[in-house]
Amino acid sequence: MNTETTPLVIAKSKAEIVILPKMANRHGLIAGATGTGKTVTLRTLAEQFSLIGVPVFMADVKGDLSGLPFPGGENARVRERVRELGFEHFRFQGFPVIFWDVFGEQGHPVRATVSEMGPLLLSRILALNEIQSAVLTLVFKVADDNGLLLLDLKDLRAILQFVGEQAPQLQKAYGNISAASIGAIQRGLLTLEQQGASAFFGEPALNLHDLIQSDGTGRGFINVLAADRLLQSPKLYATFLLWMLAELFEQLPEAGDPEKPKLVFFFDEAHLLFDGASKVLVDKIEQVVRLIRSKGVGVYFITQTPLDLPETVLGQLGNRVQHALRAFTPRDQKTVKAAAETFRASAGLNVAAVITELEVGEALVSVLDIKGAPTKVERAYICPPHSRLTPLTSDERSRVIRESILYGHYEKTVDRESAYEILKERTAKQEKEAAVILSQKQPSADGQAQVGNLIAAAAKSAAHAIGSQVGRQIIRGVLGSLFGGGKKR
Repeated sequence: MNTETTPLVIAKSKAEIVILPKMANRHGLIAGATGTGKTVTLRTLAEQFSLIGVPVFMADVKGDLSGLPFPGGENARVRERVRELGFEHFRFQGFPVIFWDVFGEQGHPVRATVSEMGPLLLSRILALNEIQSAVLTLVFKVADDNGLLLLDLKDLRAILQFVGEQAPQLQKAYGNISAASIGAIQRGLLTLEQQGASAFFGEPALNLHDLIQSDGTGRGFINVLAADRLLQSPKLYATFLLWMLAELFEQLPEAGDPEKPKLVFFFDEAHLLFDGASKVLVDKIEQVVRLIRSKGVGVYFITQTPLDLPETVLGQLGNRVQHALRAFTPRDQKTVKAAAETFRASAGLNVAAVITELEVGEALVSVLDIKGAPTKVERAYICPPHSRLTPLTSDERSRVIRESILYGHYEKTVDRESAYEILKERTAKQEKEAAVILSQKQPSADGQAQVGNLIAAAAKSAAHAIGSQVGRQIIRGVLGSLFGGGKKR
């Protein structure tokens, strides 16, 4: 049998329940209360995708997925479940793993440039209101028009200061620039830096094609993002993953109807993506999820209840695993009933009642059949994972990182000339010229006027001069093309 198109066995009821590789990019959902087995289901699916050569990206929000590179078998309950389900040919094994970490401590550093992130998502990270977001968009427009690269946070601070100081002149071309809004953005950046986000913005930026790799045996790499610390800044976590999705959509070519996905993207703590998001952003998220399927990318959301997701997104998730939910309050009972209604009914199965009775590792499962229609929901046990459940020690993790095919590339930071250096250099040059004139004995009235003009024009001339330089390119990033902007080449 061709392993690339072998069905993925994810659970077992009376018979095995499988996800068809051809339907795996139709997205999916893993839901359930805390402690009901969502993380093990996530691990099992990731392993199954890897085995058929499909790379995976997922965030490790609790720090308990790191054992994936090593064979399992150390957990007695897992061995017992293998026997209970009658998997005669089951074997414990490790998988090819690449560790990533925004802070560069538990994996290869992950970076994006400020320009790639774009004003829409930065506004969400900074918790800006509508007016402040409009000003930030204007700041990016000024940078674009003048060829100023925005790579890291110091570049953004420099252009913010420039726009603030030159507001009277810029308002003629760009409209009103509120000093209060500039101040609010600057304070937001300070808070972001205090959370350690400076490490995320810069170069070398993540090449998303580095996530889409297979090892020498044809197994897809499982990319694991250390997110336990990142999750302390939930908006940064959710926005970062959304940025990755949008960049995948923009960069990958159309895949048509592939036999299996190019990449499967697991979005844990998915409710954070929509908490506090504007309607415009929610609409764009729905659009990305709907369209990215055509690029061969499957997106699987992990959350406590399906109701955490907008209906427009939930309706696109064809492969579903529902673990237990609790029904202690009237509100809980309504949630259980609503979750039950998202499944295709099965005769003799009271879904609403069963959801509250499921054991740890047991779930209600519905997948897409060969025609793309959801199967009737079944009560089943999730297949046990092949890899080690025990997290890696720091020495084991370090060894995996050092042996990675990417080791050494992302560890070296790059700080090329960009907005901060350019504006600083231009301002220093103008001030030096002004100082020379001031040092002359008894400067004429014309000389004094020239000094004033040089000082006033320092920052303004910087951007306009740079704008004419050949080779300056601004990359318009996240969701840019969906807003009609696209990337400048």
